[in-house]
Amino acid sequence: MSVPPTREAEMRERLEAFIERTEYPCVGAKSTLARGTLKMLFAKNMASGWDDLRIHDALLDWAERYRDDRSYLRSLAVVFEGPVDADEEAFEKRLWERLQSLADMDDWLSQPYDDSVSPDPSDPHFSLSFGGEAFFVVGLHPNASRPARRFAYPTLVFNLHDQFEQLREQGRYERMREAILERDTKFAGSLNPMLARHGETSEARQYSGRAVAPDWTCPFSDKRSQSKETGEGAGQ
Repeated sequence: MSVPPTREAEMRERLEAFIERTEYPCVGAKSTLARGTLKMLFAKNMASGWDDLRIHDALLDWAERYRDDRSYLRSLAVVFEGPVDADEEAFEKRLWERLQSLADMDDWLSQPYDDSVSPDPSDPHFSLSFGGEAFFVVGLHPNASRPARRFAYPTLVFNLHDQFEQLREQGRYERMREAILERDTKFAGSLNPMLARHGETSEARQYSGRAVAPDWTCPFSDKRSQSKETGEGAGQ
């Protein structure tokens, strides 16, 4: 059962309008939308694994396309029709359920884990890996406490990790980061307490948008973690 075309069109229009708002802080998202490099995939229920195979296929395709052409920022937004009444903790739980399922599929298909990142969610160098490329995720939902994460439909935005490493090499990353921080602070009225640079603390703490406690434990375990540590498994 798929999302009806009329609902897809409405969901697409709402996400585009959400990003196009003058006050929306993420200049990277604005760039991908303007360039036509923001791909949207529409799914039914975030609490269900019904669309996981289709989402994973899209991630594999996204990784392959990026290897063929690494120019421009790009993002893959998976927009779910519901549920729209989840609080921050319920959304976070479903986010990690979907990410766990997708990671299990990647492992089952013997996809290699991107060697530039760690599969351990407690590691400061953690990032997800699909199709051999590292991704980090930005979660959006109706009841997010941060305005920049508060969107009408539960959404997972997958961003390729390497494209930000390229920005660092080009000397553009810090300028973009500072612009986003300044705009987000103005938009929300306060600095996001969860923001940190990759390598300082695990980015897993940032995915859901909820302000998690210092002793928070990520409910995620990639089956490739052990084989990566021992040098065995896919891609070795």
